[in-house]
Amino acid sequence: MSTTAPSQASVTSDASVTPDATGTNRWYLSAAPIARALVHLAVPMAAAMVVSAVYNVINAGFIGSLHNSALLAAVTFGTPLLGLVMAIGGVFGVGGGALISRLLGAAEHEPGKAAEIKRVSSFAVWGSALVGAVFGGAGLLLLHPLVTLLGANGAAIGPTTSFVAVMLVSVPVLAVAFCLEQLVRAEGAARQAMIGLIASTVANLVFDVLFILILHWGVAGAALAIGLSNAVAVVYFATWLTRRSEHISLAPRWFTLAPAVLKPVFGVGVGELLQSAFLIVTSLVLNNLAAAYGDGPLAAMGVAVRIAQVPEFLVMGVTIGVLPLLAYAFGKGDRARLNAAVKASAVAVGAISLTFAVVVFLFRDQLLGLFLANRSLFAVGITILVAQLTAMIVNGFTGLITSLFQATGRATPAIVMSMAQGVLFIPIVIFANLWFGLPGIIWALTVTEIIVFLVGAVLWLASRGAIARGLAEDNPEQAGAPLEAVQD
Repeated sequence: MSTTAPSQASVTSDASVTPDATGTNRWYLSAAPIARALVHLAVPMAAAMVVSAVYNVINAGFIGSLHNSALLAAVTFGTPLLGLVMAIGGVFGVGGGALISRLLGAAEHEPGKAAEIKRVSSFAVWGSALVGAVFGGAGLLLLHPLVTLLGANGAAIGPTTSFVAVMLVSVPVLAVAFCLEQLVRAEGAARQAMIGLIASTVANLVFDVLFILILHWGVAGAALAIGLSNAVAVVYFATWLTRRSEHISLAPRWFTLAPAVLKPVFGVGVGELLQSAFLIVTSLVLNNLAAAYGDGPLAAMGVAVRIAQVPEFLVMGVTIGVLPLLAYAFGKGDRARLNAAVKASAVAVGAISLTFAVVVFLFRDQLLGLFLANRSLFAVGITILVAQLTAMIVNGFTGLITSLFQATGRATPAIVMSMAQGVLFIPIVIFANLWFGLPGIIWALTVTEIIVFLVGAVLWLASRGAIARGLAEDNPEQAGAPLEAVQD
């Protein structure tokens, strides 16, 4: 495999983007050693996800302290709606963030891109707010049918209605908060994104204590705490971008509906929405099928998922965190840096996945013993754990391929990757249950992840030429250089 020195144009532009010149973040995208850039982008992302996971457990404890199962059920029923709301922010945030990172890279040799970045960022923020307001308003008008659709019944209908109603009022704030987080990360400001997410989590805990334990507002208080804590994130992210960002603008005057902005933003962002929608459907299908085998397997499945979440969050920190680096290198036309970033990310994903999988498997009995008091469930728990860890390893590489497509603006393969898991998992788990019973359900996700990875590999091979042409267009001086990570 050959190596090619960067062109003189690349060297010159890299030299102009130094830690001293930018204060920090853009240097990590443009010129920092790949390992250092990857740590800068991935570690804060993984840390924020771990903190969020810990908060989810604590939040369930606050609701559980009220000793009312209907309240816990209400939060469970409302969770898919929360995921859908975040997906609305993802349409604008992920799509807009990927485009902004590409434009930042291109701006190194095309200064005129600065105005385009302002238009993209303004469209992303105000678009997420407007669509969030429409979604929230429509949900309030159809509140009772929506609660029924979410599955609430009996004593859970009242608290679920309260939880969902407050959540729908907060939709614009939730969507904007998620969108702004992506825009902050698009500039390489991973540490600031982490600070905003952790500040929001701490605020959520404070509001939970106030609204649930002191004011006794129940699940309505929990929903209000989520909305207000995201408002804290909005204030932090908007303040940081307004004061510190050289290119991103939140001013409404830059808002545009130009096709040059809409097409690339929605081309990548719609995949996020479809992926979230399919994840909700697959979770509902899986839970309903597994429930037929009793509480024991469901409990073991929940434990295995929690154990596998730790390495999964670390891997997602890499695959999601590296996206701005890939997009910046692509927009700049820097083949060598794009190749190096893909390779380093793949090595990190493999190392994290395999290391944790081996350690968890070696200490499987001890880990399961921390969560399962009934040793008769250990056998099925170990089977589920092995299946989850295998799926986690494959999913890490699938996530990296998806990030590469999003970063390089390959809308069609990005959407296919986002849809593939949901489209494949539902028939696989249904037939696996019919043919193999509980073992079929346990291994259905693993089989699906392997197939999705193979689909991604085929799409990656088919997209090599288009990615190479895009690099050549962005930096014609590198048109003849080999695209190692994408073509070899």
